[in-house]
Amino acid sequence: MDAPSAGYGFEYLIETLNDSSHKKFFNVSKLGGTKYDISDFLLRALIEVCIKNCEGRLQKKERVLHVLDSRTSRINIHLPITANIVNLQCFSGIPAMVDFAAMREAVKTLGGDPKKVHPACPTDLTVDHSLQIDFSKWNDSTIQNAPNPGGGDLQKAGKLSPLKVQPKKLPCRGQTTCRGSCDAGELGRNSGTFSSQIENTPILCPFHLQPVPEPETVLKNQEVEFGRNRERLQFFKWSSRVFKNVAVIPPGTGMAHQVNLEYLSRVVFEEEDLLFPDSVVGTDSHITMVNGLGILGWGVGGIETEAVMLGLPVSLTLPEVVGCELTGTSNAFVTSIDVVLGVTKHLRQVGVAGKFVEFFGNGVSQLSIVDRTTIANMCPEYGAILSFFPVDNVTLKHLEHTGFDKAKLESMETYLKAVKLFRNDENSSGEPEYSQVIQINLNSIVPSVSGPKRPQDRVAVTDMKSDFQACLKEKVGFKGFQIAAEKQNDTVSIHYEGSEYKLSHGSVVIAAVISCTNNCNPSVMLAAGLLAKKAVEAGLHVKPYIRTSLSPGSGMVTHYLSSSGVLPYLSKLGFEIVGYGCSTCVGNTAPLSEAVLNAVKQGDLVTCGVLSGNKNFEGRLCDCVRANYLASPPLVVAYAIAGTVNIDFQTEPLGTDPAGKNIYLHDIWPSREEVHQVEEEYVILSMFKTLKEKIEMGNKRWNSLEAPDSVLFPWDLKSTYIRCPSFFDKLTKEPIALQPIENAHVLLYLGDSVTTDHISPAGSIARNSAAAKYLTNRGLTPREFNSYGARRGNDAVMTRGTFANIKLFNKFIGKPAPKTIHFPSGQMLDVFEAAELYQKEGIPLIILAGKKYGSGNSRDWAAKGPYLLGVKAVLAESYEKIHKDHLIGIGIAPLQFLPGENADFLGLSGRETFSLTFPQELSPGITLNIQTSTGKVFSVIASFENDVEITLYKHGGLLNFVARKFS
Repeated sequence: MDAPSAGYGFEYLIETLNDSSHKKFFNVSKLGGTKYDISDFLLRALIEVCIKNCEGRLQKKERVLHVLDSRTSRINIHLPITANIVNLQCFSGIPAMVDFAAMREAVKTLGGDPKKVHPACPTDLTVDHSLQIDFSKWNDSTIQNAPNPGGGDLQKAGKLSPLKVQPKKLPCRGQTTCRGSCDAGELGRNSGTFSSQIENTPILCPFHLQPVPEPETVLKNQEVEFGRNRERLQFFKWSSRVFKNVAVIPPGTGMAHQVNLEYLSRVVFEEEDLLFPDSVVGTDSHITMVNGLGILGWGVGGIETEAVMLGLPVSLTLPEVVGCELTGTSNAFVTSIDVVLGVTKHLRQVGVAGKFVEFFGNGVSQLSIVDRTTIANMCPEYGAILSFFPVDNVTLKHLEHTGFDKAKLESMETYLKAVKLFRNDENSSGEPEYSQVIQINLNSIVPSVSGPKRPQDRVAVTDMKSDFQACLKEKVGFKGFQIAAEKQNDTVSIHYEGSEYKLSHGSVVIAAVISCTNNCNPSVMLAAGLLAKKAVEAGLHVKPYIRTSLSPGSGMVTHYLSSSGVLPYLSKLGFEIVGYGCSTCVGNTAPLSEAVLNAVKQGDLVTCGVLSGNKNFEGRLCDCVRANYLASPPLVVAYAIAGTVNIDFQTEPLGTDPAGKNIYLHDIWPSREEVHQVEEEYVILSMFKTLKEKIEMGNKRWNSLEAPDSVLFPWDLKSTYIRCPSFFDKLTKEPIALQPIENAHVLLYLGDSVTTDHISPAGSIARNSAAAKYLTNRGLTPREFNSYGARRGNDAVMTRGTFANIKLFNKFIGKPAPKTIHFPSGQMLDVFEAAELYQKEGIPLIILAGKKYGSGNSRDWAAKGPYLLGVKAVLAESYEKIHKDHLIGIGIAPLQFLPGENADFLGLSGRETFSLTFPQELSPGITLNIQTSTGKVFSVIASFENDVEITLYKHGGLLNFVARKFS
């Protein structure tokens, strides 16, 4: 039976746009009159998306109307939302596509047609997380990690040759529109002695946009990236050939979020001449970045994303919408990253977890689109689901500047104004009514960093020295390292490249300007470049043992850094472009030098990483780097020059010039006027158009990569990258009745704020880990291990990597270690080894945890891994919503202590066994009783929010549910 058409029951709202396009749209503003007019923009957009999705079954007319009627009390209103587009990055995208490939196998096994398994909506997959920094200015002659085909063809991998591009003079072609020096043989405006030191650095005319040769380090890293990840890339290419609606953005293009902003985002979606608001979901929690463009977008994790890809709705429990009023303007020394960190800390303190946030006020008009998207990017760090900036004149100007089609832009403006989704900057009298209003004065924002272990722990730069010293004294925790008083001033000498240096607590050993958060922001990137220029001209430098790198979000950054003339100065300080994608923030930096590693170990030093990203959990960058700080790009460069975070920039110099004069940060900090002038001159329309064409053309290596085109993927049993997962091994045609959990042991007893990094690491594979043993047994050497993120297509590696984070604190062990106790034998084992023993003994497992279990990135393997370890339920005080959804989606019961209770309150040691029975008629939020082997009985909440989640759990998870649907 065919489904009813979109907008079922709301056909009477369809009107024709009053412009030359004559497009049609649902005039939703006619629905509620005053009720609609005082509703927030988020709700208006959601209602329109729901109307478009209304087909009379999953989405009913009554439910949509109830949303508008219940504007002030939205709790427990469940909306089945089907997004227009799915956006994947490769770390979380590969398990999704592997699941699709495995689902084809399962459907065939159950007697169905595997050809029916396709994504039902456009799915964009950006390969942006496989970049590793094998080559940079400090290791240009040595490759750190050899390519690993992981069971594939070594000869093929070895055949990949670098694309040789010789820098050459790019003379101006004489166009009369040229307003600057186009002589590529000179640095032109870059005066000073440094000009003669930089060779083969073409400065292109930005108004003619002649090609910029890729830096040699980029080409070398790309060569290794393609060799190391050849199997993964072949699998991605097979996916793009075989599955309908799948488009793969190849390596070397850029970061998923920036590509989404620059190339993929539509703002207003069009389908069969019908206009409606764009919406996107993705496997990365930072998909919210597009909220800054006025697009509904949020991260739902890999498992729910697969549901959307298959045409199933995401069940969204409509939360409160908090209005965040921004007032005033920030001072001249404040960057957009400072604003972001300030907003993040404020919203985290107020408590917006699980809510929508919508920004309004005169301060919003002071923010550029890149400022807004940076704030929206950090949405997961303050716990909100969405951080929405309605479309306004600033949005339209940005879209025009970046090459958006003029006719579509005019239709967009007309449409958004017709349905009252366009924010009038000049009329603040008609602000929507929010459930709560939070005020933030931009004048109060000061230059800041966040750390040393969490993104919400903001520290004013003026307080950095005192705060770090306090962290050394504090007991081990989010803000403490517990270094003995007599050890806090210790130093360790190292010899590096013929010179002697001293390392101490606070020494910077990693400094990375990376693409996660703010490489979409020309103002902060150019500020970093201008600061580097002034630093080099003043004779400052970065110590050579510091691992510096620059990995932009897309080639657009390379264009404007090169054309403005600042790129050579960044390179001189070690911030050379190494590639395009996520690198340092997921642990893909090259190892620190042996001299540094030995010194850190010898002195038990708290060394530091400084990065312009959005995640800084302990051990994420590198196992031996205990303190990590998020900072704006210019501050990353400044701390790299200083060589320590234990510095007061107001009173202590960064260094001295050749004459011995002290140089302070304020001496080289570029003014806002300087940055704005350079940005206006060099970030231009033709740049965006050229880069869009580059994306559409692909690149030479990707275009020549061979891949199969068979209906079923030809699994290579020798592969350590791609393997058919075991989720469907015991799949039956019909779901079986809910089974009780009887005499379950506790696998892990965890505390608060256990992140998805703790559960399923993305970085390097430790040599003594269970995953390393698996790879070694298959003939791989440690330098061929690659990372957990790169191996997410192999369930055997990922299961062994579950809870393998060295910073995992299991109360059974009493110290950070990826270990646990196997209680039947009393042995202390790797978590995987203990779980393997429990499974052989037929013993089910549960996990005990505290507050905010599963916080951090949306990572489906943080649920899949525990499931394959034999975990049947997690019992926690509270959950990060995306992770809780993942647990349900894989078939693990999310149980929650009653308010005010936890394991300590109930007197649980974790050494008991636990039993509970599920009623066959589960209901959202039902209370269940657990009985322990000691005779204790206590109540918990089954944390299911709606009937859809209960249905998925009864099927043993989403994957089983969908496979049965196709069979």
